[in-house]
Order: sequence, then structure tokens, then C-alpha cells
Amino acid sequence: MAVYNFAAGPAMLPKEVMLLAQQEFSDYKGCGSGIMELSHRGKLFAPVRDRAESNVRELMNISDDYEVLFIQGGASLQFCMLAMNLLNGGSADYALTGVWSDKAAKEAKNFGTAHIVASSKETKYDHIPCFCEWDLDPKAAYLHITSNNTVAGSEYFDFPTPPEGVPLIVDMSSDIMSRVIDVNKFGMIYAGAQKNLGPAGVALVVIRKDLLSRTKDCVPTMLKYSTYAENKSMFNTPPTFAIYILALVTDWLKAKGGIAAIEKVNIAKAAKLYNYLDQTDFYFTPVAKENRSRMNVVFRTPNADMDAKFVAEATAAGLTELKGHRLVGGCRASIYNAMPEEGVDALIAFMKEFERVNG
Repeated sequence: MAVYNFAAGPAMLPKEVMLLAQQEFSDYKGCGSGIMELSHRGKLFAPVRDRAESNVRELMNISDDYEVLFIQGGASLQFCMLAMNLLNGGSADYALTGVWSDKAAKEAKNFGTAHIVASSKETKYDHIPCFCEWDLDPKAAYLHITSNNTVAGSEYFDFPTPPEGVPLIVDMSSDIMSRVIDVNKFGMIYAGAQKNLGPAGVALVVIRKDLLSRTKDCVPTMLKYSTYAENKSMFNTPPTFAIYILALVTDWLKAKGGIAAIEKVNIAKAAKLYNYLDQTDFYFTPVAKENRSRMNVVFRTPNADMDAKFVAEATAAGLTELKGHRLVGGCRASIYNAMPEEGVDALIAFMKEFERVNG
């Protein structure tokens, strides 16, 4: 029986990547040692780190104006690290469109003012407020958004334009490399790897070089972006296995035709699933149609007991991790880059049969 993993993160990895990693796990390039056993400063691992950065730059078309960093701690560490480096006791703008943007704003309040420019919290993050309603501060240290809301199931398909001189900072943890973007619109992009890039344990940070000078000397060395920039992300021992898998995943993405090619697949996958949801009265999604995420499709059956039955029977059928986030319940299908279209087809077929039996 084929198994399709719809987990929101740690999430499904490309099968080709898993098989290659399995092959190299205990004997990397014939050296007799596994990739996890190699020195991060040795002649075998250094090219892996370099390839990971080169792939990221190529796939996202990143200019020399930006540093590409690999930092331990995932995106949640970036919530405070960002504020420690760039806020400096001032005020920054935050848009609250999901659980993680709310957490980011709360962390920023420890280092300055987090000015809430827009929020859909009152309606359980069911939409992204119109940019025309945002209360932007022309003197803000930065404007922060979360481009895809993993729990709520919404996504930005356009990005706000901050006042002149205010850098746009975006948490792209759950839609990084799923679609083509213009990196030059952003001061900084960060993303936990465990959804579209690799395993948990590392965050990708793309930061404009001029922003590095904002950090005060009192910030601890390991929490300064400049430390990672000056040491090619190897000031200390980095998460070598996570970087290795990220290199393999980006190799895979290049072989698939790059981000433009995978975006077409992602559009098709999401369209199939949402088209089915729109045709049935048994299932529904609470997210505003214009903001529906291509990565995390949240939906409900008629009641919580039926949600639980759906998840249990889907799991038995090889469609795993469809339970919604613990904060909101319901169901959620995460269909990141690694999820093949066949997985979405299998899910829809199961949903139809479940509806027939239980509707």
C-alpha cells in the first residue's frame, strides 16, 4: 500500500532524496564514514555546505547584495533573533494573520515595540486583511509578515509595499521555494527547513547585507547574523545533516526544473483539492477563497467526531497526518513540494468514498 504523508512539518521529503541519503548515511562518497560523522570543516563536508548555498542562490535568483545563512533553532528562534538584531529598542510593524505571526510579535515585544498593523485574529485568522487597511509606520524598523499560515491555511499571493526605507521581513517557513518570488523586495527572508527544504534543525536566512550593521555589540555572538555571515555559517558546529539534506532537496528541485516548474505542479495540486471541496456540502474550508494556501489545505467534516473518524480511516488507508493543528482541530492536508500529484488524487478519492458512506 502506498503511503502519503500529509504532515505539516516535519514533512514529507522527496523519495529520491531519502533513497540517496540512505545510501550515503553510513558511507559517504566511499570514505568509510557516514555523512553525520564528518567534520564540518573537513574536505568532504565543506563542499556540501557550499553546494547548499549555491543551490539556494541559483533557485531563488539571489544577488550578491544578500547573505545566505544556515542557523540552528528553526524559525521560532528567528522570532527573537530578528528583533535582537534589527529592532534595537525601537518599533517594528507586525501583521497578525496566523498563530506564528502572533508568536513572532510577542517575541519582538521583549526587545522593543511590536506595532500591530493588521490582524485577522478576531475571526480565527480566516483571511488576510486588505493592504489598504494596514496601519503602516513610516519610521518602523521593519515590517514583518508570515507569508503562509500553516495552522490557519492562508497565504499571501501579493506582498505589501512598506514605506520607503522600511525593510520587509518575511517568515516563509511553509511556502519557501514553492513559488517564484522577487527576493529584492525583501530585507530578509527566513524559513524553518522542515516543510519544503529538509529535516528539522536548521533555518535558512537570506538577509540583505546592509542590515547586518544594525546589530548592537551587546547582542550575544551566537545570536548575531553577522557572526554567521562572517564565518559561512560555521562559527560553531552547524547542523550538518540538516544542511546535507537541504543540499539534496535543492539538487532535486533543480532537476525538476526549478521553482517555476514546481510552482505549476503546486498550483495544479491545490486547485484539484479546493475544486473538490467547493463541490461538496459534506466538507468545508473556513478560509477566504482569495487567501487559500496552496501548501496547507484546512477543512472540516460536519462535526468533530466525524473529523476524528475521517483521520483514523484515512490513516488506515495510507493517508497519514491529516489531523488538524491541536489549536484549531479539524483536518489539514499539507501538500508541499515533495507531495506528488498522485497523493492528492488518492486523498480526493478517499474523501469521496468517505462522504458516500458517511454523508
